[in-house]
Amino acid sequence: MPAKLRPLSTFPNAVRRGIRCVLCDIDDTLTIDGRLTSSAYAAMERLSRAGLAVVPVTGRPAGWCDLIARQWPVTGVIGENGAFYFRYAPAERRVVRQFWFDDERRQADRARLAVLAEAILSAVPAAALASDQRYRETDLAIDWCEDVARLSQAEIDRIVALAEDAGATVRVSSIHINIWFGEFSKLSMTRRFIDDVFAAETWNDARAFVFVGDSPNDSTMFSFFENSVGVANVLNFRGAIETEPTYVTAGMGGDGFAELGDALLSAQQSGRAGQAT
Repeated sequence: MPAKLRPLSTFPNAVRRGIRCVLCDIDDTLTIDGRLTSSAYAAMERLSRAGLAVVPVTGRPAGWCDLIARQWPVTGVIGENGAFYFRYAPAERRVVRQFWFDDERRQADRARLAVLAEAILSAVPAAALASDQRYRETDLAIDWCEDVARLSQAEIDRIVALAEDAGATVRVSSIHINIWFGEFSKLSMTRRFIDDVFAAETWNDARAFVFVGDSPNDSTMFSFFENSVGVANVLNFRGAIETEPTYVTAGMGGDGFAELGDALLSAQQSGRAGQAT
């Protein structure tokens, strides 16, 4: 196995013990065949109860992220590839919403994206709007394999070229081609979330974080976070990811995430045991 994709078992115990926050993609990282696994959800719950922050960083829409912020055992959620973060404030009994752009800019961008969507679907009839498009605030999601027959690489490349020619940013996930106008990204909004929510000095060290993902649109996160992990299905994208994760799990999708959760919690427990002796 190449050096940049080392087995999770080589993730040093001392480094795992210093992790304070788990950042994670959702699709094909917490899920398997489109379903959230019980092992992944239970791992999020165990991590949260142990005092580790869990923050999904996803391309999924605002409508989904509102529910995630309210009901999942997470500190917050970054959605639509960095267009916003949501977090639930229990004392205020409300979801705090922080967008990259204001309402006026988002409305203008949605109009531009609607025109672009028509052009893409006309040029590539086998593609479709993602089924969650109606719940989105800022981006256009083109389905290339979730609810449609898998598109060819030539069709994917055609969609990417049309979007880039229109001046849009494009990221290809394991299920969608996400398209938006503006400079935000998963990484830029993650850093804003960290600054806003984790103000204590201990959170300013990137080594206190681990990011786990599975696909090319996670590349900037893999690049920034030294403690980066790919679930086993990341190997399906060998050669297509600009920066690969440092470690890879044995398990696929949500089972791989649970494997990472167990590794982090065992390190925490061994640290406490060492302090007690």
